[in-house]
Amino acid sequence: MEQKGKVWLAGAGPGDAGLLTVKTRQLMESVDIIVYDALISAEILSLIPADKEMVHVGKRSGHHMVPQEETNQILLAEALKGKKVLRLKGGDPFVFGRGGEELELLKEHGIPFEIVPGITSAAAVPAYAGIPITHREYTSSFHVITGHPRKDGTSRVDYPSLVNLKGTLVFLMGISSMETILIGLMEAGMDPSVPAAVLEKGTLSSQRRVVSTVGNLAKEAKKAEIGTPAIILVGEVCALADLFHWAEDRPLGGRQILITRPRENSSRLADRLRALGAQVIELPSIDTKTISPNPALSHAMKEFGYRTKEEWLVFTSPIGVRIFFEQMVEMKMDLRKLFACPAKVKIAAIGSATERELRERGLFADLVPAVYCAEDLGKEIAVAAEPGSRVTIVRASIGSQELLPPLEKAGLEVVDTPLYETIYETHEQIREKIQEQFKAGEIDMVTFTSASTVKGFVHALRLEDYRPIHAVCIGEQTAAEARKYGMRISISKKASIDSMVELILEEA
Repeated sequence: MEQKGKVWLAGAGPGDAGLLTVKTRQLMESVDIIVYDALISAEILSLIPADKEMVHVGKRSGHHMVPQEETNQILLAEALKGKKVLRLKGGDPFVFGRGGEELELLKEHGIPFEIVPGITSAAAVPAYAGIPITHREYTSSFHVITGHPRKDGTSRVDYPSLVNLKGTLVFLMGISSMETILIGLMEAGMDPSVPAAVLEKGTLSSQRRVVSTVGNLAKEAKKAEIGTPAIILVGEVCALADLFHWAEDRPLGGRQILITRPRENSSRLADRLRALGAQVIELPSIDTKTISPNPALSHAMKEFGYRTKEEWLVFTSPIGVRIFFEQMVEMKMDLRKLFACPAKVKIAAIGSATERELRERGLFADLVPAVYCAEDLGKEIAVAAEPGSRVTIVRASIGSQELLPPLEKAGLEVVDTPLYETIYETHEQIREKIQEQFKAGEIDMVTFTSASTVKGFVHALRLEDYRPIHAVCIGEQTAAEARKYGMRISISKKASIDSMVELILEEA
């Protein structure tokens, strides 16, 4: 008997990842395959886990990538394979999203489905432009109309009825028909002086608005070279944009920042930047693969504390701390035995994030360098360690070589132990979306927290020219890697997330 999967038809909102519903965000993590539109922003796409299968069926005005009928068949075929399918659509799937058409075929074949509403651009985009679509002093109703003409080019809009409603009019998908729409309203009796607006790329960092009147909007929008996606708004409330605008007034409003990070790292930097108004693309361009079984680590830990009077255990990343403790569990190595050795045990961490990860496990670092980099870590251990001490470093299989020379020069015994391998990866679809944004100049800065994130970024995106990229680097070693590709460099004063945020605010 053929096993049937399930389809979730979900709205992703107008683009700002903060407007994703909790349920849609959870589905992005739990389904097997995601079928998505062109209007899904790079910020949202970057949140999709690397193990998800992705199918792009995006449609834009005049550029139909996949016919609607074929999209319907894709959903059916994948569900018939027993897969959990997320159909991710811009805005709300039932507000001119053709969601009903996609469900008809599923219903016909008995495929179970759920509808997950999304925030429609009809309400969100005006709100981000500072325009309330209803206001007690101006209007008590709003009306959402598709501006897209029929296949034969004729309009389906009843202009006289709309004019008589006296409410705010929201036209979706109407940019190519803007002049026809505005003329239709005026011919139906609307005063040409009624306020009107066109709102482009609403809720995104690149959002723009042109506020004018019904009589002049088409001309002014053309002068401003307004493109898609955009909505047309008609009504007295449009005049409130100058009073209530807010999105661009935030410290990082209008800025889009791409952050590179290992996939396991928290998004603390992303959260900080979003709170300041930036749109953030999270590109986890590097992943880690634990070395397991790990005979080198097993041997190092069995000898730990029994060959010298002082033993140093050195961690160079939060990921290294997490994997180390996971490996201790896997090897059934009790930490009481590890630290109850004859030697005096000291612990070193490369920076505050690594120190914090240790502290959460009840370990307090004896040494954290003043400058959070491998070279300074090595230098400070070389000074602090007793002569003849052994230093066991647990880190990536290919770690910074700058850590070792100061230790060896001081005559310390060094055991460089690999915990994990670094893997560079990203979805092809996400790569293409981000490449387009770099070409359009829509990404203002890229943050790098290690040399490996620079390597991962370059490997993931494969850009033709990296010179226009403004690289915000956590330290000199990271900056040195970015300079190899000709990027414009800014270096934070301290190797910390707080210092990077301060630098971004200064550079914005």
